[in-house]
Amino acid sequence: MAERRIGLIMNGVTGRMGTNQHLIRSIVAMRQQGGVPLPNGDRLIPDPILVGRSAHKLEALARAHGIERWTTDLDRALADPDDVIYFDAQTTSRRAEAVRAAIAAGKHIYCEKPTATDLETALELARLARLAGVKNGVVQDKLWLPGLLKLKRLVDSGFFGRILSVRGEFGYWVFEGDWQPAQRPSWNYRKEDGGGIIVDMFCHWSYVLGNLFGRVRAVSCLGATHIPERVDEQGRPYRATADDAAYATFELEHGIIAQINSSWAVRVYRDELFSLQVDGTEGSAVAGLRECRVQHRVNTPRAVWNPDIPNPINFWETWQEVPDNQEFDNAFKVQWELFLRHVACDEPFPYDLLEGARGVQLAECALRSWQERRWVDVPELSL
Repeated sequence: MAERRIGLIMNGVTGRMGTNQHLIRSIVAMRQQGGVPLPNGDRLIPDPILVGRSAHKLEALARAHGIERWTTDLDRALADPDDVIYFDAQTTSRRAEAVRAAIAAGKHIYCEKPTATDLETALELARLARLAGVKNGVVQDKLWLPGLLKLKRLVDSGFFGRILSVRGEFGYWVFEGDWQPAQRPSWNYRKEDGGGIIVDMFCHWSYVLGNLFGRVRAVSCLGATHIPERVDEQGRPYRATADDAAYATFELEHGIIAQINSSWAVRVYRDELFSLQVDGTEGSAVAGLRECRVQHRVNTPRAVWNPDIPNPINFWETWQEVPDNQEFDNAFKVQWELFLRHVACDEPFPYDLLEGARGVQLAECALRSWQERRWVDVPELSL
């Protein structure tokens, strides 16, 4: 067994998601476990250089996690031929310019989503990567959440029979920032900075629905800015110009109807911050981030509408837990390992920049639906 180094440029990892999920729970965790196992028995050791705008933050982050290299000079980092992967976790409005530069430098691309603030730019990045012949991928982390992996297991087994509908609830109350600090950065609520829950979350719904149930063919969406004023990280009030909630219906392949509510202005009364219910002719399931419960056709209680008496059925007790049956690793780390093996060994990796563009496309269609108050078709994309 031999160790093989793979150099990667990580841009924008001083933010919450970049630090916690991509650096600490993915790259640092891989290094601590002795690298990524390859088919021939070798171990691939990621060697990152951290890139950002704040030297102080980068130095502190690198020191805290045993990372030897950091810089505020992206051009210098891209010029190093020993670093073959460029990763981007910056704010959305900064991503396209940096990804273009990385493609021009011949780097393989792995980046957060949305890949761009508009579909034209997202497709441009996908085309540039294909023309340059570089491998490319987009973070689609929710596919490796334990709850959704169990749900995929049920879909693949035929448990549902014919799937009829999907109902999703996502969100939580994000504090306004006046009497408690907000849990999300203020740019999320400014349209001019690339903010908005539709731009942020519909990229997720595109790949979740597409990989589990079928591609989205049309969307009807109503957005809202429920909290019109918030307080930023410096304690200054600002006007929220982006949507903080969206209520959408999706028409999928195979006649499946999906409805998903997304909100940063909802108080949680459910087991997890995200839940997805699937109903089919033979059975139903409710999946969260980690858990999944099912009710088969033969175990479905006979519900009768009668508001004149107390409800005689405890509906919660009529569902069964889907067992884990496996060990679940961090979802971001799992996809990172898949992409590293894709680069090192040419293993398949279908979650490319074109898939990322499909997420941007769905967000654009949803925004158009809201603006024009109508259903909008979502055409198939190709390069």
